[in-house]
Amino acid sequence: MTPNPLLPELTAHAIRMAHTRTPTCPCGATRTLTHRPDATVVRHADTVAKAHPPGTAPADLTLRLTAAAQHPEVFLRPLSPTPVALHGRLVTFWPYGTPVDPDDPDAAPWESAATLLARLHRTPVRAPLPTMRGPAKAAHAITRLRVLDDTPPAAVPVLRAWATLPPWARAEAPMPGTATALCHGDLHLGQLVRLADGSWRLIDVDDLGVGVPAWDLARPAAWFACGLLPAEEWARFLDAYRAAGGPAVPAGADPWAVLDVPARALTVQTAARMITRAVVERRPLDEVEQSVVDACERMVTLPPPERHESGK
Repeated sequence: MTPNPLLPELTAHAIRMAHTRTPTCPCGATRTLTHRPDATVVRHADTVAKAHPPGTAPADLTLRLTAAAQHPEVFLRPLSPTPVALHGRLVTFWPYGTPVDPDDPDAAPWESAATLLARLHRTPVRAPLPTMRGPAKAAHAITRLRVLDDTPPAAVPVLRAWATLPPWARAEAPMPGTATALCHGDLHLGQLVRLADGSWRLIDVDDLGVGVPAWDLARPAAWFACGLLPAEEWARFLDAYRAAGGPAVPAGADPWAVLDVPARALTVQTAARMITRAVVERRPLDEVEQSVVDACERMVTLPPPERHESGK
């Protein structure tokens, strides 16, 4: 079998970019941070190179890079304004930032994440941008679940819960008329890095675009609803977002009036991914995975209110 040349050549690109930035680079080992079919990320010294998913549109990615570069107070600034092609993939370059420590949940920067989102959502959209890809990613997770050779029983409530969502949340219709905010599209703690001065920035522009801002709050909302995020941490996140003037859930309003549908969609997406992974790994669902599937089953008995069809 011919080895895939992407990883070694991406590594070489990262080294060259690092040495361009710092001719006296101390070098050392180049680390592979991520190597999946949809993303490969390597680091050399203070430089990171990322190969984006196959099929990524160059024009869309360039627009997203431009938007990130224009808002360095929110996003990590890319090192180059345009992606480069490498073995059928688009590659971008970034400065290295320290990620959130997954082994120290008490230090999770919920307030910083919420404040960055509020800033992003308040940012006027002055240039053309693609649609935020959150619903499309959820739909992709469902497609992967449906094409499994041996669909497990756990998939039944997940697919039923998916069917209760409005078409826009399933990427089957345009987003509602309120979809005018600049959104990250795939917010979770793995999408934050800390700079040398201690401040945090968002990373990953693959899903950045114009959309419904509540979608960016949906994953922590879903975790809270599933019992995976303590109420105190959810409150910290939501209070910080409101304090920073985030428009998705204005102060004094019922947050679930706007978060319900996106949180349900993220719950279904998460469950679909968990089931697919368990099937591929030929193992039963663990306790956390089963709790997300159980949440989907509860969703079937209480479908979203009709008012969410319009996003209002």
